[in-house]
Amino acid sequence: MYELLDEFISYIKDKGSGSEATADSYGRDISRFIEYLDVNGIDDFSKVEKDTVFDYISELRSGKITRGKITNSTYARNMSSLRSFYRYLCERKICSKNPFLSFKKIHVEKHLPDVLTIEQINRILNVFDMEEPIDIRNRCIIELIYACGLRISECCNLKLNDVDRQQMMIRVIGKGNKERLIPYYPALNNILLKYLNVYRSRYADYDFPYLFVSARRGRISARSVQLLLEDVRKKSGLEIDIHPHMLRHSFATHMLDNGADLRTVQELLGHENLSTTQLYTHLTFDRLKNAVEKAHPHAK
Repeated sequence: MYELLDEFISYIKDKGSGSEATADSYGRDISRFIEYLDVNGIDDFSKVEKDTVFDYISELRSGKITRGKITNSTYARNMSSLRSFYRYLCERKICSKNPFLSFKKIHVEKHLPDVLTIEQINRILNVFDMEEPIDIRNRCIIELIYACGLRISECCNLKLNDVDRQQMMIRVIGKGNKERLIPYYPALNNILLKYLNVYRSRYADYDFPYLFVSARRGRISARSVQLLLEDVRKKSGLEIDIHPHMLRHSFATHMLDNGADLRTVQELLGHENLSTTQLYTHLTFDRLKNAVEKAHPHAK
């Protein structure tokens, strides 16, 4: 059963239907289900019936097989993982039916994303000493994520030949192996040049392909960027939790606040559906509404 899981994970990675984080989530969700089947004496996915799935869902929602009760979004992700896995098994003729199709998808309310203000972004960027090589690299990483609205995985996977400094453009491979081109501004171009000359030239071997290199001469990891941002938050004096995706959220919101149209922001973010990008318009509207309520004399 675990061999089939490994084959499925390899399949979705080869297909490019999700990020490494998505593949990891699928692996955890399906492994948990396999453990449940093993405890209940089921050693074949084709033997799973609707009643087995119902019992598993009941225990999953109650927290008996997790570290506590799970949220609706975690439950929805688990169901999506298992539904996709069984679809794969059916396509390979290993199973004749998908028992998870009998259960309705749960509606998960979308929450507005956390966004930094422009002032907060500037406080973060001003923390770095641009005479120190490591600070030059770290400033370059954070500003590039914000300047281009990148996912953390997209930033870590950028290669040197993805950057066109003459045209001030980067090529990004996003979800589903979809390519997009993102322009950036001249100030970032100067920081990139300084990073390449001062830091990367010192730590990267001649044939090292990735743009951002660690002090150990390897590709920078997502975890390193998360820790970097936490360290910068403390140094800037901001008393809020900051994660890399907030920089992407901030990019989208600030673009819309300053007049960019929705379709352009959708293309820059690499969103497949416009409805995903529209979430940021709600955030922008709420900010405008709050401003009117605070400032308009008749609103008081």
